[in-house]
Amino acid sequence: MSSFKNLVRFSSNGQVHYGDLVEAKDGKYVVRRLDGTLFQDDLMQTEEYHTLLAPIEKTPLIICIGLNYKAHAEEAKLTVPTYPPVFTKPADALAGPFEQIPIHPDAQKLLDYEGELTVVIGKDAFNVSEENALDYILGYTVGNDVSARNFQVPEASGGQYCYAKSFDKFGPIGHTIVSAQQIPDPQALQLRTRVNGVTKQETSTGDMIFGVRQLIAHLSRGTTLRRGTVIMTGTPSGVGYFRKEFLKDGDIVEVELEGVATVRNEMKFV
Repeated sequence: MSSFKNLVRFSSNGQVHYGDLVEAKDGKYVVRRLDGTLFQDDLMQTEEYHTLLAPIEKTPLIICIGLNYKAHAEEAKLTVPTYPPVFTKPADALAGPFEQIPIHPDAQKLLDYEGELTVVIGKDAFNVSEENALDYILGYTVGNDVSARNFQVPEASGGQYCYAKSFDKFGPIGHTIVSAQQIPDPQALQLRTRVNGVTKQETSTGDMIFGVRQLIAHLSRGTTLRRGTVIMTGTPSGVGYFRKEFLKDGDIVEVELEGVATVRNEMKFV
């Protein structure tokens, strides 16, 4: 696996490269370009300025966890689960940190946000123990599990999650993936979600019911997690559905994982 601290992906002269983020400057970013393949070790570095894309080009699957904060389960009036509720988004739900998110007309009525600590798997994982789980992580970022609640409410759809969250670009992730080596404890991070600058969600990842180690052990039980898999680890309380505050055309949703990454997207009704 390539060596980096803050993995980014950017376009330069019509070509897309990976890089290691050095600093932000005047609205752009200083990066050291990584020449080679993301999962190789022999990468050369040069320094450039560029606008950032999604930090990974593609993913085999986005795995999402439901009801992973007690306060969120309570606001939903649901029992705290014994096992992590699991659902997925398709690969095409992946989106970049500053992209407009196109909202299909049928998804506009009850559009919602969910800010989440997000994990990217760095090597195939199968039957992994909690003790060794962090060894399989490429790094950490932040994500927004965009949701069309009208396709999720029990009386309309039996309470299923997948379809409501699987539209193209409904899974934007942060501007950088911070190496797992830089974050010894993923359960000690502050997570905030803002809509048009107003804070709607704020919590510590220490409040997660199932921590990152538990999630990877559970998800890899008898099932192979392929490298590049994105895991959105669940959202805290404060989602729009229970506030009766739904996203509108032009709204800006920003999710920040303090000291790690930010994702900031405009909702564009089409």
